Amino acid sequence: MFAEERQKEIKAILDREGSIKVNELSVHFDVSEATIRRDLKEMEDRRILKRTHGGAVPIDITNFEASFVDKKDEGQVEKLAIGKYAANMIKNGDTIILDSGTTTLEIAKNIDAEDITVITNSIDIASELLNRKDKKIELIVAGGILRPNTRAMVGNLCESVFKNFRVDKAFIGANGITSIEGITTPNFTEAQAKKAMINAANKVIVVADSSKFENICFSMICKAEYATAIVTSGELSEEDIKDFKDLGVQIIVA
Repeated sequence: MFAEERQKEIKAILDREGSIKVNELSVHFDVSEATIRRDLKEMEDRRILKRTHGGAVPIDITNFEASFVDKKDEGQVEKLAIGKYAANMIKNGDTIILDSGTTTLEIAKNIDAEDITVITNSIDIASELLNRKDKKIELIVAGGILRPNTRAMVGNLCESVFKNFRVDKAFIGANGITSIEGITTPNFTEAQAKKAMINAANKVIVVADSSKFENICFSMICKAEYATAIVTSGELSEEDIKDFKDLGVQIIVA
């Protein structure tokens, strides 16, 4: 098969699957991984796709942002597993930041620790914790501009709140996670709020299901190595796990 024919079929696979892996394409076409990497490099140069470590993703996905309502019922089993595991990482007396999102909301619902302080930019998490009168939780809500799409407070006022604190742990949501491109999200102002949270925390725990891996979004939150750990669920390749381990990032599959 000529390179042009192979690349046309690679594009068809990418359109169908949403992401592709070099090792899988190598087996599919019965060619070396070096040949597939050359194909992907040529296709990236022609703006057909975006290469990631070990594969590629469509180049036109970076700006897409699902709404809070759309995401609420999506992957609920995985989010619940992640939320329960991450909530168990919170100990009595901790000070924590909970980023806005449907996965971090599951953390809030499953907190068992007492005498903790929670800072959040989420109106949904604030409402959830306000009703948790069984636990001694001091709640601090960051102000700012409310984004209806994600129900998150953002902007300079929000960022300034986080700059005034230092906490034990920050739990951050993300739309894209790769070892090379880092932790990303579609919206720039939301990325800035997340950066402020990360800068205020001793430990940074990214919470996201496995579908977020190998995605690359428009706005950079941080390099992958800034994360202390990533709590996820679903299947991850040994290659992906090794890539993050080499960066000093613990991968926890809930």
